[in-house]
Amino acid sequence: MTDALKRLSDEGVAIWLDDLSRKRITSGNLAELIDQQHVVGVTTNPSIFQKAISQGDGYDTQLTDLAARKVTVEEAIRMITTSDVRDAADILRPVFDATDGQDGRVSIEVDPRLAHNTRATVAEAKQLAWLVDRPNALIKIPATKAGLPAITETIARGISVNVTLIFSLERYRAVMDAYLEGLEKAKAAGLDLSKIQSVASFFVSRVDTETDKRLDAIGTDEAKALKGKAAVANARLAYQAYEEVFSSDRWAALEKAHANKQRPLWASTGVKDPSLKDTMYVEELVAPNTVNTMPEATLEATADHGEITGDKVRGTYEQARADLDALAKLGISYDDIVQVLEDEGVEKFEASWNDLLKSTEAELKRLAPSEG
Repeated sequence: MTDALKRLSDEGVAIWLDDLSRKRITSGNLAELIDQQHVVGVTTNPSIFQKAISQGDGYDTQLTDLAARKVTVEEAIRMITTSDVRDAADILRPVFDATDGQDGRVSIEVDPRLAHNTRATVAEAKQLAWLVDRPNALIKIPATKAGLPAITETIARGISVNVTLIFSLERYRAVMDAYLEGLEKAKAAGLDLSKIQSVASFFVSRVDTETDKRLDAIGTDEAKALKGKAAVANARLAYQAYEEVFSSDRWAALEKAHANKQRPLWASTGVKDPSLKDTMYVEELVAPNTVNTMPEATLEATADHGEITGDKVRGTYEQARADLDALAKLGISYDDIVQVLEDEGVEKFEASWNDLLKSTEAELKRLAPSEG
């Protein structure tokens, strides 16, 4: 079952699971995925935690204690989520040690309501890093315009960061610049750059969802022929940008100080369109020094019938550019698509956070001690 996942790993793709729950931790399932399915990291988000807390009774003991203390809903969420991330980080610690800190990472997201507030995002990142208190934690910061300086300041403090919600090539270059600036500040402050890691989460499937909707509206044969191509083309051109930035003179100076490259991470790799192969965003984005964070269904599909045939990114840049140019010729605006997706992404993260607040509040009320 794991041959395809092993081949993927051997090609330099770190396999991370896009899911976490207390049951997954306590049942031994996470340890099993690490042992048998080549999983070397975990990403989380408010939707994942909302689903975990609202299903089953895995959190009842902690929620009962939190209810007895009459904590706020926000504090309860912080206690619950950082507890899960801390435990997952401990399970992944052997991977972290074996890879010199590159993998074995667990990501936790800043409150998405702070996405447009630089100062509050940095404060939240510091607080989460302190609460989790594990060297293999990654703090997720969205790549909004306000998020960029927050990334720099967080990295400058020696806190490792997973930059999330990247859709456009222009914004991705700004993210890499923010990372390098953060490293330069950390170096000037005398910090050990070898201890700082970062990944840049470039979202994939949503690009096809939005683009293909517009192609369907055009409805011509020419338009239909371009369906399912935009997301992979976009991600491949992102890798080209990564290669350029991390072979620059600016990077060379940081590399001499033992800095780590910020790896591209392919996020949102579950295929939304049933007419596309369910492992497409894994198979078509194989490249060295990348991360693919997968929902469990995508992980299982790849293990079952994934076809990993080597590097599918380098050497494809000309075709990728041609695919995006063909969309422009049909009047489909790349800039509009990526802006719509970023705006929607922030809104979805905020909606998920509000759902998490409601679910947690309901559980605290259910388990609150009766008065008297």
